[in-house]
Amino acid sequence: MPTLTAILHTHNDALRIARAVESLRPCDEVLVVDHASSDETCRIARAFGARVIAAKIGSEKDHFQEAQHDWIFRLLPTESLSEALEASLHEWKMREAARHAENMVYQVRIEEETPTGWVTHVPEVRLKHRMLTNQDQTKEVSLSDHCLLEGHLLRLYLP
Repeated sequence: MPTLTAILHTHNDALRIARAVESLRPCDEVLVVDHASSDETCRIARAFGARVIAAKIGSEKDHFQEAQHDWIFRLLPTESLSEALEASLHEWKMREAARHAENMVYQVRIEEETPTGWVTHVPEVRLKHRMLTNQDQTKEVSLSDHCLLEGHLLRLYLP
């Protein structure tokens, strides 16, 4: 079964980091890359099981090299997995164990809360193999079923 690291970049996200980290149950590791927070972001992230590192100036901006696993899932601290996406990631891990499709990238639908209601965004690549993380451009993929994970990332307006 493939293993999965979630990476979140934070800066003073104490009000929202717990929800984001707690929603990442399908991930084998949650890596929080902190950009000099002055609030309780790091303490809260650790309390919810994340490994916290300080952002390194001048190194790879996403810190993929710090991940302990080959598959990387990117998340913003204002986002959390829907139950459907959580289930989809568990199923993905079971399917990928047989395929090991390191050349694949996976897209996720984004639902964003705004002051006037929910907005649906174009799917974004959020899951890819470590071998593809160093490429400047993500390869173009179709929105076929094998590249689009079911469920949504929920981007929340308020903490």
